[in-house]
Amino acid sequence: MSLVSTAAADVSDPHDYALEWALVDVETSGLTPRQHRVLSVAVVTLGPDGRQTGEFSTLLDPGCDPGPVHVHGLTAERLRGQPTFGQVAGRIAELLRDRVLVAHNAQFDYDFLAHEFARAGVHLPVARRLCTLALNRRVDPPTPDLRLGTLAAHYGVKQTRAHDALDDTRVLAGILRATLKEAARLDLPLPLVPCPPRQDPRFAFKAPKTPCAYRNPGRPDAGGRLVQGMKISITGDTETARADLVARSVAAGLNVMGNVSRHTSVLVTNDTASGSVKARRAIAEGVPVVDERAFLRLLDDVRPGTAHENPTATEPTATEPAGTGTAATAAIPHQATPAARPTPAAATSPADPPSPAAAPTPPNAPSPTTSVAAPARRPEVPAGVRSLTGRRVLVLGGTHPVSSRARGRIVELGGSAAVNLSASVTDVVLLPGAETDRRMARITSLLIPTHDADWLTTPGTPPTGSEAGSAHDSAAGSPADDARARSPRVLPRGGVIDLPGTATEFRWDVGASWAQQTRCEIDVVAFVVDEDEQVSCDEDFVFHGAPENPNGSVRLLGDGPTEQTIGIDLGAMPPAARRVVVCAAIDGAPAFGEVGAVQVTVAAGTGAMPLAQVTVDAATTERTMVLAEIYRRGPLWRFRAVGQGYDHGLAALARTYGVDVAD
Repeated sequence: MSLVSTAAADVSDPHDYALEWALVDVETSGLTPRQHRVLSVAVVTLGPDGRQTGEFSTLLDPGCDPGPVHVHGLTAERLRGQPTFGQVAGRIAELLRDRVLVAHNAQFDYDFLAHEFARAGVHLPVARRLCTLALNRRVDPPTPDLRLGTLAAHYGVKQTRAHDALDDTRVLAGILRATLKEAARLDLPLPLVPCPPRQDPRFAFKAPKTPCAYRNPGRPDAGGRLVQGMKISITGDTETARADLVARSVAAGLNVMGNVSRHTSVLVTNDTASGSVKARRAIAEGVPVVDERAFLRLLDDVRPGTAHENPTATEPTATEPAGTGTAATAAIPHQATPAARPTPAAATSPADPPSPAAAPTPPNAPSPTTSVAAPARRPEVPAGVRSLTGRRVLVLGGTHPVSSRARGRIVELGGSAAVNLSASVTDVVLLPGAETDRRMARITSLLIPTHDADWLTTPGTPPTGSEAGSAHDSAAGSPADDARARSPRVLPRGGVIDLPGTATEFRWDVGASWAQQTRCEIDVVAFVVDEDEQVSCDEDFVFHGAPENPNGSVRLLGDGPTEQTIGIDLGAMPPAARRVVVCAAIDGAPAFGEVGAVQVTVAAGTGAMPLAQVTVDAATTERTMVLAEIYRRGPLWRFRAVGQGYDHGLAALARTYGVDVAD
């Protein structure tokens, strides 16, 4: 069966779709590759024509607890005596060599394979991977979510045994064939991701750092004692082995940091004139400096600190104005299963703490260049004004300020502003210069309705898909009907929503997507910060070089050149964490004004339909952007669409959160 249908024979470069594929699925003992193990693995290979050329599957003896048996059904007894991963690594490598690795949520499978190959001392021969989840996000089929079972039903692929590695891989083959046909129909470039070599240090085992259990009390009084929770930094040579000095400090309840910031309590050094980066920063910030012997004496008499406490139900909730005790809006019912689509609460609350982007700029911080709109409810469309509710509108052409205003108008009218062409786009607004956009030919062939800029300002009702004669209408209804039925809540910049219940039952994904770039790359990063808006340790800065924080509760998921996601397990968040700040930074010459709109979504786990989305689109010269944040409010968590831009680079932004990185 050919991967590219005859109807899509006019794709500009069909060879982009006709590749050698190795489809992979793994069942694992947990979710963290550096800690957990692969229990079973299956590989199915396809040729460029889509026909199967090989198949391999096996159970594995991981030598550890198999974890959630209720999910994968693989008990310790069933796995005992099976081959180890090292015994089959060579066979798997043969199937992967010179092929594109394909998986649903491919970074998960790739990372687990990379760690297992590293443990076995065998080279992982994968140069590129393709995530069918990321590919379907681009295609955007009319489905309630993008989970494997849902896509199988949509594309007519038979699924026999969910969470069986071999069956899941066979199902994946059918989904890949069908999705590539849709991608070819839309003329979408494939979101192929280059894979790092196996020797990448991220694949080496590293014991997670134990988070400090105490709040930072600040700096000691002159001649005063240390207090549990104080942030300590060490620089230069020490008589005591550095590992022992750190271990003693941690045992005493101190928080040993790898950098110095205005929140550092003490710098320990035997050479105050060393001129090290930490020493210079301590002088600039007025941080007390002590030598090693004085510090060891202080360690013998550390005062008790104030422990981090999880918020209790007695605190004001996200739907109660502080101090009133009266609910401002109805509470969200608890969701019974992560597969259910949560319902957002009101988009505002007087009890909201100020956003860090709107707070006074800390010392040495870059100056913000984009203001944050105050949280506001989604405006109601007045009677007689065109309503775009349920419609997904793509804007082509125009200067960035003009196209940004057009996208803002789409949101004002209740619609969703698309940043890429997909199957869910119902309308296209053409601004001057749109005729040169390579997507115009595909839009014309698909008969997607197009409009000039006046369409957004004149009263009236937009035509339905059937009236427009759209070629991509489905039997179930028009694209507008499909979009309306599954449309996430559209937030303005500064908009806030409650996450359902306590939200700890969900792993929330904050995703960002943008138009394909040729002059730069965009990196999505996250900062896990405490009540002082500072990281508790350097590893709470999550980026491509350190893709997860110490306990794995915040992870970077990247499976395409136009999208990256921060996965957040709220149930595993350390007590010190009060906020996860999700940002984007440009690696290259352009600024965000040239990149254009960035769409940000929040969803209850991998493949789920977004709960809400916002289009961040007011940038000009900014090179870094605070996109959104998830933060605690009483016992609940909330999502805020921020959209705060800075002209400075990622290093300067990181320093505002207490991370010292090289420029």
